[in-house]
Amino acid sequence: MKKINYKKVLVSVLWIIAIAGLTSSLGFVSKSESRVVAKNLNILIHNNDENLFLNENDVKHFFNERGDSILNMEYRKINIPELEKALNTHPAIENAEVSGDLNGEIKVEITQRTPVLRIINKNGESYYIDAQTKLMPLNDNYSARVLVATGEIFEPFDRRYQFSIDDIKKSKLFTEVSLLDDILDVSTFINQDSTLTELIQQINVNKDRELELYPAIGNHKIVFGSAQNIAEKFNKLKLFYTEGLSKSDSWTKYSTINLKYKNLVVCTKK
Repeated sequence: MKKINYKKVLVSVLWIIAIAGLTSSLGFVSKSESRVVAKNLNILIHNNDENLFLNENDVKHFFNERGDSILNMEYRKINIPELEKALNTHPAIENAEVSGDLNGEIKVEITQRTPVLRIINKNGESYYIDAQTKLMPLNDNYSARVLVATGEIFEPFDRRYQFSIDDIKKSKLFTEVSLLDDILDVSTFINQDSTLTELIQQINVNKDRELELYPAIGNHKIVFGSAQNIAEKFNKLKLFYTEGLSKSDSWTKYSTINLKYKNLVVCTKK
């Protein structure tokens, strides 16, 4: 007959008792928590120093518009996951998290979306592309100071907003008809370079589907061509600005600076 290991049996019984007690305790906490009344709504909005799309009143107004009753309500009557889900559909919000504690405080933490480029299409419609490469609408309260792209851009917001620029890059069909990915690649390079950020203020798409850049100083345009060899083209431009435009009158001498050709900068005088 197999000998019974009483020590193992005892340990197993103790574990079962401990787990049962813990389960009972958790059930008690959950039941108690459901009766807690929401006394305070604490709204924390991150990166407020960068973007001003939202403030506390906007968030409260958003809840009111939806008919969400929060204050003075028991937790069991507040659908916290649904509040969080609704906030994450807001066009200015990148991420929202909602939680409640046993002291009756509902905490709402929001990270705003960060626009990096503004698109003005051929029909005059305007929207942003954010740091997550997603399209976002303009905001009535705040206009972000970002690079602007104009010209022969035909993509309307309502037919593209469900796709990120990363999605467009992965789609052969989209990349054949869209220039949003090329525009974003060039603008990203500009935004990562402090000198170029100060220098370039606008990207334009001409009728040949080539990119043109317009600087903040000097009355000339920069023909960039395609979004190929971006680093090489900008290195040529920097070199030309530092060495080729050394005289005080040089900034007004040229109408066009062409970067399309390998190892060449071709300029057209006015």
